[in-house]
Amino acid sequence: MSGNQTDKLVYERKLLDEGLTLIAGMDEVGRGPLCGPVVCAAVIMPLDDHLIIDGIDDSKKLSEKKREQLSKLILERAIAYKICEVSPEVIDEINILNATILCMKNCVEGLPIKPQALLVDAVKADFGVRTESIIKGDALSYSIGAASIIAKVYRDNLMAEYAKIYPEYGFEKHKGYGTKAHIEAIKKFGPCPIHRKTFIKNFV
Repeated sequence: MSGNQTDKLVYERKLLDEGLTLIAGMDEVGRGPLCGPVVCAAVIMPLDDHLIIDGIDDSKKLSEKKREQLSKLILERAIAYKICEVSPEVIDEINILNATILCMKNCVEGLPIKPQALLVDAVKADFGVRTESIIKGDALSYSIGAASIIAKVYRDNLMAEYAKIYPEYGFEKHKGYGTKAHIEAIKKFGPCPIHRKTFIKNFV
Protein backbone atom coordinates (compact mmCIF):
# COMPACT_ATOMS: atom_id res chain seq x y z
CA MET A 1 0.00 0.00 0.00
CA SER A 2 1.50 3.32 -1.04
CA GLY A 3 1.68 6.34 1.25
CA ASN A 4 -0.63 8.10 -1.17
CA GLN A 5 -3.27 5.46 -0.53
CA THR A 6 -2.94 5.76 3.26
CA ASP A 7 -3.85 9.46 3.06
CA LYS A 8 -7.12 8.50 1.38
CA LEU A 9 -8.24 6.57 4.48
CA VAL A 10 -8.32 9.55 6.86
CA TYR A 11 -12.14 9.82 6.84
CA GLU A 12 -12.60 6.06 7.02
CA ARG A 13 -10.19 5.72 9.96
CA LYS A 14 -12.10 8.33 11.97
CA LEU A 15 -15.24 6.24 11.60
CA LEU A 16 -13.39 2.97 12.26
CA ASP A 17 -12.08 4.52 15.50
CA GLU A 18 -15.72 4.97 16.55
CA GLY A 19 -16.35 1.27 15.96
CA LEU A 20 -18.13 1.72 12.63
CA THR A 21 -16.97 -0.88 10.10
CA LEU A 22 -19.57 -0.80 7.32
CA ILE A 23 -18.64 2.48 5.62
CA ALA A 24 -20.07 3.20 2.18
CA GLY A 25 -18.54 5.60 -0.30
CA MET A 26 -20.82 7.18 -2.90
CA ASP A 27 -20.32 9.27 -6.02
CA GLU A 28 -22.04 10.19 -9.27
CA VAL A 29 -20.92 10.56 -12.83
CA GLY A 30 -22.69 12.24 -15.71
CA ARG A 31 -24.14 15.44 -14.29
CA GLY A 32 -22.61 17.54 -17.06
CA PRO A 33 -23.27 15.63 -20.32
CA LEU A 34 -25.92 16.66 -22.84
CA CYS A 35 -27.33 13.15 -23.01
CA GLY A 36 -27.62 9.82 -21.27
CA PRO A 37 -28.44 9.06 -17.66
CA VAL A 38 -26.78 10.29 -14.50
CA VAL A 39 -25.17 7.28 -12.82
CA CYS A 40 -24.44 6.84 -9.11
CA ALA A 41 -22.58 4.13 -7.26
CA ALA A 42 -22.38 3.27 -3.58
CA VAL A 43 -19.83 0.74 -2.38
CA ILE A 44 -18.78 -0.72 0.96
CA MET A 45 -15.11 -1.73 0.73
CA PRO A 46 -13.19 -3.91 3.18
CA LEU A 47 -10.75 -1.63 5.03
CA ASP A 48 -8.30 -4.23 6.37
CA ASP A 49 -4.78 -3.20 5.35
CA HIS A 50 -4.15 -6.34 3.28
CA LEU A 51 -7.37 -5.83 1.27
CA ILE A 52 -6.78 -2.18 0.32
CA ILE A 53 -6.54 -1.75 -3.47
CA ASP A 54 -3.61 0.43 -4.50
CA GLY A 55 -4.18 3.19 -7.04
CA ILE A 56 -7.77 4.17 -6.24
CA ASP A 57 -8.31 7.86 -6.97
CA ASP A 58 -10.73 10.30 -8.53
CA SER A 59 -11.80 8.37 -11.67
CA LYS A 60 -11.16 11.44 -13.88
CA LYS A 61 -7.44 11.31 -13.01
CA LEU A 62 -7.04 7.71 -14.22
CA SER A 63 -6.60 6.32 -17.72
CA GLU A 64 -9.44 4.33 -19.23
CA LYS A 65 -7.39 1.13 -19.01
CA LYS A 66 -6.52 1.75 -15.33
CA ARG A 67 -10.17 2.50 -14.49
CA GLU A 68 -11.28 -0.77 -16.12
CA GLN A 69 -8.68 -2.76 -14.15
CA LEU A 70 -9.55 -1.08 -10.85
CA SER A 71 -13.31 -1.36 -11.42
CA LYS A 72 -12.98 -5.13 -11.85
CA LEU A 73 -10.96 -5.39 -8.61
CA ILE A 74 -13.35 -3.13 -6.69
CA LEU A 75 -16.40 -5.18 -7.72
CA GLU A 76 -14.60 -8.43 -6.81
CA ARG A 77 -13.52 -7.19 -3.38
CA ALA A 78 -16.52 -5.06 -2.36
CA ILE A 79 -18.53 -6.16 0.66
CA ALA A 80 -21.55 -4.68 -1.12
CA TYR A 81 -22.22 -2.28 -3.97
CA LYS A 82 -25.10 -0.78 -5.93
CA ILE A 83 -25.05 1.15 -9.21
CA CYS A 84 -28.14 3.14 -10.24
CA GLU A 85 -29.07 5.41 -13.12
CA VAL A 86 -31.70 8.09 -13.62
CA SER A 87 -32.92 8.66 -17.16
CA PRO A 88 -32.66 11.82 -19.32
CA GLU A 89 -36.49 12.13 -19.13
CA VAL A 90 -36.40 12.33 -15.33
CA ILE A 91 -33.43 14.74 -15.45
CA ASP A 92 -35.50 17.02 -17.72
CA GLU A 93 -38.47 16.72 -15.41
CA ILE A 94 -36.90 17.34 -11.99
CA ASN A 95 -33.50 18.94 -12.90
CA ILE A 96 -30.03 17.43 -12.67
CA LEU A 97 -29.39 18.11 -8.95
CA ASN A 98 -32.66 16.49 -7.88
CA ALA A 99 -32.06 13.62 -10.31
CA THR A 100 -28.59 13.10 -8.80
CA ILE A 101 -29.98 13.05 -5.25
CA LEU A 102 -32.73 10.62 -6.32
CA CYS A 103 -30.10 8.40 -7.95
CA MET A 104 -27.96 8.47 -4.81
CA LYS A 105 -30.93 7.67 -2.54
CA ASN A 106 -31.78 4.70 -4.78
CA CYS A 107 -28.18 3.51 -4.41
CA VAL A 108 -28.15 3.69 -0.62
CA GLU A 109 -31.55 1.98 -0.38
CA GLY A 110 -30.47 -0.64 -2.91
CA LEU A 111 -27.28 -1.66 -1.09
CA PRO A 112 -27.72 -5.31 -0.04
CA ILE A 113 -26.02 -4.47 3.29
CA LYS A 114 -27.05 -1.31 5.15
CA PRO A 115 -24.01 0.91 5.86
CA GLN A 116 -23.37 2.35 9.31
CA ALA A 117 -21.96 5.52 7.76
CA LEU A 118 -21.81 7.11 4.34
CA LEU A 119 -19.09 9.24 2.77
CA VAL A 120 -20.40 11.14 -0.25
CA ASP A 121 -18.74 13.41 -2.78
CA ALA A 122 -19.99 17.00 -2.29
CA VAL A 123 -23.77 16.34 -2.39
CA LYS A 124 -25.74 17.13 0.77
CA ALA A 125 -29.04 15.33 1.38
CA ASP A 126 -30.75 13.06 3.90
CA PHE A 127 -29.83 9.52 2.91
CA GLY A 128 -31.30 7.88 6.01
CA VAL A 129 -27.86 7.06 7.41
CA ARG A 130 -25.10 9.08 9.07
CA THR A 131 -23.50 11.00 6.20
CA GLU A 132 -20.39 13.07 5.71
CA SER A 133 -20.29 15.19 2.56
CA ILE A 134 -16.71 15.81 1.39
CA ILE A 135 -15.75 18.37 -1.25
CA LYS A 136 -13.49 16.64 -3.82
CA GLY A 137 -14.25 13.47 -1.92
CA ASP A 138 -13.44 11.27 -4.91
CA ALA A 139 -9.80 12.37 -4.59
CA LEU A 140 -9.67 12.44 -0.76
CA SER A 141 -11.53 9.29 0.31
CA TYR A 142 -10.68 5.72 -0.68
CA SER A 143 -14.35 4.64 -0.48
CA ILE A 144 -15.66 7.57 -2.56
CA GLY A 145 -12.83 7.05 -5.06
CA ALA A 146 -13.87 3.40 -5.45
CA ALA A 147 -17.49 4.48 -6.05
CA SER A 148 -16.39 7.08 -8.61
CA ILE A 149 -14.43 4.46 -10.58
CA ILE A 150 -17.22 1.87 -10.82
CA ALA A 151 -19.78 4.58 -11.70
CA LYS A 152 -17.53 6.03 -14.43
CA VAL A 153 -16.72 2.65 -16.00
CA TYR A 154 -20.40 1.66 -15.92
CA ARG A 155 -21.52 4.91 -17.59
CA ASP A 156 -18.72 4.93 -20.17
CA ASN A 157 -19.63 1.37 -21.19
CA LEU A 158 -23.30 2.38 -21.39
CA MET A 159 -22.46 5.32 -23.67
CA ALA A 160 -20.38 2.99 -25.88
CA GLU A 161 -23.51 0.81 -26.24
CA TYR A 162 -25.62 3.88 -27.11
CA ALA A 163 -22.99 4.77 -29.75
CA LYS A 164 -23.91 1.55 -31.58
CA ILE A 165 -27.59 2.57 -31.67
CA TYR A 166 -26.94 6.24 -32.54
CA PRO A 167 -23.55 6.15 -34.36
CA GLU A 168 -23.78 9.64 -35.86
CA TYR A 169 -23.11 11.41 -32.51
CA GLY A 170 -19.77 9.81 -31.51
CA PHE A 171 -20.89 8.94 -27.97
CA GLU A 172 -18.06 6.39 -27.65
CA LYS A 173 -15.56 9.28 -27.86
CA HIS A 174 -17.04 12.08 -25.73
CA LYS A 175 -19.49 10.03 -23.59
CA GLY A 176 -22.21 12.62 -24.19
CA TYR A 177 -20.32 15.70 -23.04
CA GLY A 178 -20.74 18.92 -25.00
CA THR A 179 -17.72 18.75 -27.27
CA LYS A 180 -17.61 20.76 -30.49
CA ALA A 181 -18.12 17.58 -32.56
CA HIS A 182 -21.10 16.53 -30.42
CA ILE A 183 -22.82 19.93 -30.67
CA GLU A 184 -22.25 19.98 -34.45
CA ALA A 185 -23.80 16.49 -34.72
CA ILE A 186 -26.88 17.64 -32.76
CA LYS A 187 -27.24 20.65 -35.08
CA LYS A 188 -26.88 18.41 -38.14
CA PHE A 189 -28.99 15.40 -37.11
CA GLY A 190 -31.19 16.86 -34.37
CA PRO A 191 -31.43 15.30 -30.90
CA CYS A 192 -31.81 11.54 -30.37
CA PRO A 193 -34.02 9.92 -27.70
CA ILE A 194 -31.30 9.97 -25.03
CA HIS A 195 -30.54 13.69 -25.29
CA ARG A 196 -31.55 15.86 -22.33
CA LYS A 197 -33.94 18.43 -23.78
CA THR A 198 -33.24 20.98 -21.04
CA PHE A 199 -29.49 20.76 -21.73
CA ILE A 200 -29.58 21.31 -25.49
CA LYS A 201 -32.30 23.96 -25.90
CA ASN A 202 -29.68 26.65 -26.66
CA PHE A 203 -28.58 25.01 -29.89
CA VAL A 204 -31.58 23.00 -31.12
